[in-house]
Amino acid sequence: MIKSKLCDKVGIKYPIIQAGMGPFSNNNLCVAAANAGVLGLLSTSGLCSKELWPFVYDAFIKSSEALPDDDMPTVIEKVLKRTYRLTKDKGGIFGINVMVSAELAAEAQIIVDTAIQVREKTPGMKHHFKVIFTSAGDPVPWRDKIKNAGFTWMHVIPSVKGAQRCKKAGVDVIVASGHEGGFHTSWEPIHSMILLPAVVDAVSDEKTLVCGAGGFCDGKTLAASLVLGADGASMGTRFLATQESDFHQMWKENVVAAGDRGTLIARGFVGPARWLKTSRSEEHARNTLQKSPGVFLGTPDDWSTMDMSLIKYELESFKAVYEGNMEKAMLAAGEAAQRINDMPRVNDLVQVMVNEAEDILKDIQKKYLG
Repeated sequence: MIKSKLCDKVGIKYPIIQAGMGPFSNNNLCVAAANAGVLGLLSTSGLCSKELWPFVYDAFIKSSEALPDDDMPTVIEKVLKRTYRLTKDKGGIFGINVMVSAELAAEAQIIVDTAIQVREKTPGMKHHFKVIFTSAGDPVPWRDKIKNAGFTWMHVIPSVKGAQRCKKAGVDVIVASGHEGGFHTSWEPIHSMILLPAVVDAVSDEKTLVCGAGGFCDGKTLAASLVLGADGASMGTRFLATQESDFHQMWKENVVAAGDRGTLIARGFVGPARWLKTSRSEEHARNTLQKSPGVFLGTPDDWSTMDMSLIKYELESFKAVYEGNMEKAMLAAGEAAQRINDMPRVNDLVQVMVNEAEDILKDIQKKYLG
């Protein structure tokens, strides 16, 4: 059976992370992933969307056993207790994904503080709720709070420089995210084949593990991540297109149907984003080139001067997803979409993926090591 240091550190059966994939709810997907033996991550950024994206917030509330009038700490407590209740009997391991960018610092503080408090006062939860996964910001200011709370701390980065910052902060597991990834992509197009081994060489040791993200979706790519020196792989788009996934059925079906060259880069809410290629997203890419060319040049937007029609277009496109309006919808997905052609149950997916990776690694030894 495939096993890595990630499995030992977190207590999962297989070296796979189900990505948080915000701002959308994935409360049911996280449960299914954890119960299948991988690390399930709850997305929490949807909790910050009550005013901007009420349709996103409502979907999160409905799948968290919370009420529309609950405040943020109450919603977090309810979704954590629900996840614990639904995973504890099968030994599932889960965590939360928290965006710690400057724009969401106040909300992130509430989410992390509440998570720590709920785990401490809920008997048995710490044996299952083991991970805080931070993203989209500087990890250093969060060092004392997260490390002192007893969690395994993971942080995602797009560069060696970012990995070294994580090393300084004391992050336990650094996730190197290549440009193949879905929705939020890095400003610079550094792909997993280059980024992952570079990060492994720069920071991996007995105290610091490294996992890959971006393009990982099956047994072949899981095996590749391990051969490149990683301790596991994080997968978003592949888990999005599963039966238990909370994402809209239209979204899942379009990932399965994407095919060759099925994605493109255009503007997103926090920078470059990868979308499924449709007439709607192609129009958005043309508008991005004209109105926000920094997305393609590695230059962050200046919100004081940028054309806000791009934001309006994206908001309309997200709303259309929840309304099932394919004509106006834009659907985020990684390059891996072109290699996804089915919509299995999560446990079946994991078993097929792990068995394939095991066979490949055994075959490599036979073929190339005599």
